[in-house]
Order: sequence, then C-alpha cells, then structure tokens
Amino acid sequence: MRTAIRRRLLPIGAACAALTVALAGPQASAANTLNASGTHPHNRPHAISTSTASTGGIRSDAVSGPPGDPDGGVDDPSAADNEYFAARSAPGVVAPGAYGAAWQQMQSLPHSGPEWKPVTTTAYNADDPRYRDYDSNSSGGAGDVTGRITGMAADNAGHVYAGGANGGVWRSSTGGGKWTPISESLPAASTGDLELDSSGRLWYATGEANTASDTFTGSGVYVLSHPQNGTFSTRDRVGGTELQSTSIRKIRFIGNTVYAATTRGLWSHSLSDLRGAWKLEFAPNPTYLPGASQAADPAAPYKNIVNDITADPKNPGKLIAAIGWRSGDAYNGFYTKSGGTWTRITTSLGDLPTAAANVGAVTFAGSKDGSKFYAINQDPTKITSPKSTLGGVYVSDGTPFGPWKLVADSPKLEASGSAETGATYNPGVQAWYNQFLQVDPADPNHVYMGLEEVYESHDAGTTWNTVGPYWNFTYPCWSIDPTEQTGTCSPTTHSDQHAVAIGGIGGKSYVVVGNDGGVYKRPVAGVLDSGGHAADWQSLNDGSIDTLQYYSVGVGADPSGHGVAVSGGLQDNGQSILRSGDKVMGSNFGGDGGDTLVDPKNGCNIAEEYTNLSIWVTNDCGQNVSIDYSTSTEYNVPPNDGVNGTARFTAPFTTDSQSPNTWVAGGQHVAVQTKGFAIRATSDWTDVYDLGAGNLATAVADSGGKIYAAWCGGGCNSVGFTRGIAVGNADGTGWHQLTLPTDGTSLPNRYLSSLAIDPKDANHVYVGVSGFSRAWTEGPGAGIGHLYESHDGGATWKDISANLPDVPADSIVLLPHGGIALATDLGVFYQGPHNSRWSILGDGLPTNATLQLSLGPDGNLYAATHGRGIWKIRVQ
Repeated sequence: MRTAIRRRLLPIGAACAALTVALAGPQASAANTLNASGTHPHNRPHAISTSTASTGGIRSDAVSGPPGDPDGGVDDPSAADNEYFAARSAPGVVAPGAYGAAWQQMQSLPHSGPEWKPVTTTAYNADDPRYRDYDSNSSGGAGDVTGRITGMAADNAGHVYAGGANGGVWRSSTGGGKWTPISESLPAASTGDLELDSSGRLWYATGEANTASDTFTGSGVYVLSHPQNGTFSTRDRVGGTELQSTSIRKIRFIGNTVYAATTRGLWSHSLSDLRGAWKLEFAPNPTYLPGASQAADPAAPYKNIVNDITADPKNPGKLIAAIGWRSGDAYNGFYTKSGGTWTRITTSLGDLPTAAANVGAVTFAGSKDGSKFYAINQDPTKITSPKSTLGGVYVSDGTPFGPWKLVADSPKLEASGSAETGATYNPGVQAWYNQFLQVDPADPNHVYMGLEEVYESHDAGTTWNTVGPYWNFTYPCWSIDPTEQTGTCSPTTHSDQHAVAIGGIGGKSYVVVGNDGGVYKRPVAGVLDSGGHAADWQSLNDGSIDTLQYYSVGVGADPSGHGVAVSGGLQDNGQSILRSGDKVMGSNFGGDGGDTLVDPKNGCNIAEEYTNLSIWVTNDCGQNVSIDYSTSTEYNVPPNDGVNGTARFTAPFTTDSQSPNTWVAGGQHVAVQTKGFAIRATSDWTDVYDLGAGNLATAVADSGGKIYAAWCGGGCNSVGFTRGIAVGNADGTGWHQLTLPTDGTSLPNRYLSSLAIDPKDANHVYVGVSGFSRAWTEGPGAGIGHLYESHDGGATWKDISANLPDVPADSIVLLPHGGIALATDLGVFYQGPHNSRWSILGDGLPTNATLQLSLGPDGNLYAATHGRGIWKIRVQ
C-alpha cells in the first residue's frame, strides 16, 4: 500500500484502499482510498500533519512509531480521499459497461506510426548497491522486483502462471523465470484470481478485488484448455457479459460447479459445460446491483461483496460463503444455503465470529485430504487501528462449519517475527488488502499464510515462523554497506502478499507467492536461518515479466554522453532509473513514486514526488556517495503544501516550457520556484495563488510565465464535486478563476486530469478530461468528450474529441511536428496536425492504463503504463 512518509519508510504496499465496482468494463478504478505507512529504522523527523480527506488520506507521519516499527501511521478509510476512483467517476456514478464500450470503440480505430518498443525489460533490482544512498530502500532484501501480482497458479511439470494487478497473465515453463505473456488479446489486464482445475485447465478471473485505489474491474472469466503452450483469446470467455465490469476475488471448484466470489454477488457455472450464462447464486442486497432500483446509490459498490466460498468435503452441497465489505455493514457475515435459500449463520462457529460487526475480508483454505480448514478474518471494527485490522487466523477439523479454533492473532504473529530481535511489524495492519492461505497438498498441518509478510506453520497454526519478513532493516544481520549487500541477512520477499500456489518440477515441490513486488519462490521443504526466516527465497522477477505500475516517466540525456537515463515513479516500488548501458535497473528512491521531473540535458538531475508534494531532488542520479546521512546527495524540497499535506496524494508539478528553471507545483496553492534542480529547501518556493480551501490542484502547466492550474473541490468525488481552472503569472500577478459552466456545456463538469500549452502561444491551451461522458455518468453536468482546446486563454473551449473512445484521459503531449498524443486508461491515441480524427498511436502497446507521456531528448515519446512498464515510440 502507499505511504505518506518517504524512504526509511518503505510503504505498506502501495495501492491504497478502494473498491472498483462502480466503474465498468474491462478496467475500472477504485473507491474509498486508504493510506498506510512503514518506518525505516533510521527515520528522521518529518513535519506533522493531521490533514485527512482533502489530502488524499491521513499523513502517516501524524503518528510515528518507534525505530524498527514499519508501521508508523494509522489506516483510516473513512477519512481517506478516494482519489484514483473519484477522478474517473465524479461527478456521479458510472454505469457498468463504460470501459467495455470504450474498448469496443477502440477496435475500429486505425493505427498511426511505428511500433512501440518496451523500455523496462531488464531486471529491476530494488537492492542495487549503486544506489545505496541513506535515503533509498536498497539493502532491504527484496532483490529483483516487478509490479503487483494478484494471481498465482502452478502445476507439477514446472509451469508457473502469474497474474498482474493490471498486467495480464504470464507463463513460465522453467519453474519460474523466462516469462511469456499469454493474455495480450484480452480487453482486461486486471487479475482477480488464477486457478488450475483438476483437468489442468487455467481459469483467469479478471478484475482485481483487493479494494485498492488503483485496481481495475474486469471483463469476465476465461478458460485456457492447454495453458502449457496456449494463449488466451476473447473466445475463451465463459458465459456472457454477466461478470463484465466486476471484480473477482476467488474462483472455487466444488463438485461439477465453479463459483465466482465477486464484488457483485456469488455466481456459479457448470464445470463440464462452459456454454451458457453465469447464474447469480446470491446477492445479499440485490436492489443495489446494476439495473436495480438503488444501483445509482454511491454505496452500491459495497453492498454485494463476496470474499470466498467453500464446502463441507463430506457433503459438497453444504456451502459456506464469506460475505461483506471490509469497513463493515449490517449484511456482513457467513452465509449458507438451506432449502434453496441463502441465510446468514447466527449460531456459533466456535472462535470464528458470526456477528456482522466482526466479519470482514475472509480467505478460506482446505487441505487436500479434507481433514483441515483454515481461515483468515479481518475485523471491520479494527479498520482504523494503528496496529492491526486482523481478527484472527482459525483452524477447523474436517469441516468449514466448525467449531473453529483461533490459532493466531496479530500479537502472536508479531512475536514470531524473529529469534534475533522479536517483533518487527504489526501483522494484519492491512488485512483487508493482504491475504493468502495455502495448505501443503502432502501435509494438512503445513500451511503458508500471507499478510504483509509471509508466515509458515508446520503444526496447523500452533506455532508460526515469519519466513518472509517485511524487510531486513531491523535485524542485526543487516548492513547498508554496498560491499556487504544486505549484510548476512537471508533474502526476503517484497511486502504485501496477495497470491500463492504450490507446484513442482523434477519431483521437487516449491511454493510461489505473489505480492506488491512480483513473484518469489522457495522449496516447500525449505530451510530457515538462525533468525527463523527462510534462507532460500528466490526472486523470479528476472525482467522478462514486466508488470511494473508506473505513475510517471521522465527522460534525460545520460551524463556519460551515451544514450538516455529513464526514470519513473512506481506503485510501492519507489523510483526506478535505467541508464544507458545498464544491465539492471536500479532504485534510487524508495517507497511510492509519484510524479517525476528529469532534466532533458542531464538525466541525473531528477525530482521525484513521494506523496502529497513531498518532492525530493538529486543531482547525481541518487548514486551511493556515502551511507552517512550527513553527506546525503538527495534533498527533500517540498513546497508548503507538501509540508502541510494540503495536496492530492499524487499531486502535479512541472517546469515552464520556456524557462526550465521555473517550476510550478499545485496543492491548495500554486507554488513557484526558480532555482530548477539547484533547489535545496522549502523556502525556495513561493505560493503565488490560493485555489481556495478544499480545492486541490489536479494539473498544472506553465509556458513563458503564464500558468494554468486545474483543480477539483467538494471532496473531489461524486458528492458535491466541483472543478475549475485558475490562470495567472509566475510572478504572482494577474490571477483569476476562469468562468466554467456547471451544466456540462463547452467543458464537462468532470475531473480535469491534464493540461498542455502551445509553446508558441500561451493563450492556446488544451485540457484533458477524465471520467465518462453523460451516456454513462449519472451526475450533473457530465457532458461529453475528453479533450478540449482554447485559443483565448480559457475564455472559450471547443471539444476536439471527435471519434476518440469515451474513456478517461490522463496525459497530453503536443508533438514537435504539430500532432497531439493523448494517454488514456486504454492506451495512447494520436491526432495529426490539421486533422480532426483520432487513431491509435503506433502498434504493439499493450491495452493498459497509460498515466503519463514524456518526450525524450532522443526523439522518442515515452509512456508510463500502470501495469506493463515503460514503452517508447519514435516521433521525430
């Protein structure tokens, strides 16, 4: 999850909480954002902020933990701003099918330009000793990483399948590594679950259900009959459109039936006959389903969430389903089917709670022989706890109907952290986001569990080892010294666990786990080191699997005189840097990476946003000069809003296109500094305009000293949403708000995501519009279109969307030859000079949310995708 302090604060994951069912189609984003944090043992003081909803979430530095406690903050979804989702849904509720319709529109467009080339195809080493500056997370022990993996499956012939959060399905035939993408032809790249059935078919349930702010819904369930060598196609979809525009947490095979636990109820389908529609088995609140009377209610996405289902092995017709929203609702609980009717269980299940208040996100796992059942339960009453949201881990003998016995809670798991130092974490602080369970097929008492860390028990949960600790920083074996790698510590996994499977090759079994840093593997019969941690984790993120989730990209000439240096901000994987001639990418900033600025003339001049305008600058690529903080070469230089937290979680900042030493940043205020990459302090910034209390910048642009700042207000979501554009000069003069209509005429009343100014005429400006047009959005003034143009400084606007698919716009680049490139949630589109029609820019770019475009000094346009890494295309 995302954090709100930087470095020495590795995040607790990085997505932040939100549910993605209100939006529709192959991809859709999330709601109810929740931020969390981690604290590096050498954390230095940060300014305290108690700002909440208006800043994109509680600043984690509001509550600081002791050294060695990776969680220094509080998780409070009720106070957190649902930024990523709100940008795409405001000013109302988006009807199901919006993304799907946009994808269909996209299929009819021609392609213009050459082929896109992948950039981030080398391994990304989070522990690269070249960047072991005091301010990086290098040496934490996670090694090579990629983007969030939310589905895992494996057979006993060396085939491993990994599903990216928004990166599609990948196959390895070597027990991990040397990956090949196998779902490129599908309209959805978001993974909910991957499962192999008893006949060896691979089931791909699209739509991530981890309730994270950057999760996307899916286009249904697909089955690949020969996954060892086949690839998915749209013909492989099971059923019709019933599961389009939803998210699927689990696929379960029970008898001759497959069940899908989704964010829109429990669905079933025959396993033997894949024709025909999915059947809705149960929805606890059917009036909130799409098309029903309360479908437009803002609470509708949270009213029919099914987390998991399992059955009594002695009576497979006796089912038990775990149902409910992680933040709590009256319908939360365990349900069973009796006489054709689903009813909530109110009788005792032993230690496993049945009261609605105490049942949240739940995961089941049963042993192969049916003798043991395990469950994780997240407790909604603890959702704001600074320690843990975990209700407990439970075991039942022979039946999921209990009695269940509590075998672990957060304090017990914390105490199992290390024989060397004891507690290292707050287990389950994100149990609504991090959960997996896997029982060893050969031993019902041997179970793997994932929360933020990976745990293992050999005695049915009586005792546990933290085999995959959050990081190695807290242990005596750790060292920051580049010559010692991580000291004598064993390698660990990346934090925030989501998926697990057991497979084998050559008669040797292994467990593979998927988390916010990719895929990791160890033998099922693994070895522990002296600290009680696994001594044999292997990263499978060899660079051939690229599911990196970029928010931004910046490119500059490499100071070596050869090629370019490419930087980008990532979900939970810091800031990557790839220099000319590199064999691996390095990580020079830790935590989450937001927006990025790179000097086109010198790619080692980098400005990176952590969160909420916490901007850091380096002039040497963030290379390891000294492990002594006093000689650090990275500088924290936030404007005042970055100190106070009065900025969006990923807030905009940019340079003046005519004067690159002039920078503009947007929070509640528009701030300007004129020292460029020589900036060293917050005092170098000047607030030149106040957008107004509760109004926060969503995009800024500057050319020749004329600044445009788009903003949102009213909570920036569907309830009370407002938006506007302020215009003024970098010297603080001439500021005023443009008069924009609220009825959607001439400029939609939706989130304004990006701005671009004609370098030859500062009155000639473009604005990109997120969300969906009024055909899909049930909100006031939704209007139509996604790209608007003004020739009079914003006094009047013209819609130039033409045949552009109706999909959220994210980034605008005016190309040197006069054309326009527009990045959207489905890819990049192109409008040529003196042409009103749009085409798809180039060939070969995966269907993916492309969040930022950047022109490089090498004549290439670079695209930061949120799930398939960075790509480039020749435009000069």
